[in-house]
Amino acid sequence: MTNLTHLDDEGRARMVDVSAKSPTERAAIARGRLRCLPETLAQVLAGTAPKGSVIRTAELAGIMAAKRTAELIPLCHPLPLSKIAVRIEPDEALPGFQIEAEAKTVGVTGVEMEALTAASVACLTLFDMLKAVDRTMLVEGLQVVAKFGGQSGSWQR
Repeated sequence: MTNLTHLDDEGRARMVDVSAKSPTERAAIARGRLRCLPETLAQVLAGTAPKGSVIRTAELAGIMAAKRTAELIPLCHPLPLSKIAVRIEPDEALPGFQIEAEAKTVGVTGVEMEALTAASVACLTLFDMLKAVDRTMLVEGLQVVAKFGGQSGSWQR
């Protein structure tokens, strides 16, 4: 990569001008994991975690975060999201949780950052709500696994 689009000719940061692009349907899926002790997962599954319904709270936190992505990432365009869904599934083999976030819009730029923001904040919320019972937790594997639409077309990991 020799041409960084977020820098002008003088090396100053800028938001890329996307005004000439036509709106298209766009979507992205991001995933991450939170590893924890088997005992921590068992507590969540039994509904006895000290802070209550950690999975549903983390899913909601991810949705809320996706809507604020442009406020968190300096050069990210604000987008009208048509869908944001966050799903957290317990995984006893990990042990921990698998997190998936899907973002959709009809716009001139992609929603990868919104999906990544949703997945990462969902992971962080799980961590926050469980840190009192497990200091060994690890957030890992945050990545875009698919994107659809736009000039560059579809892509899947």
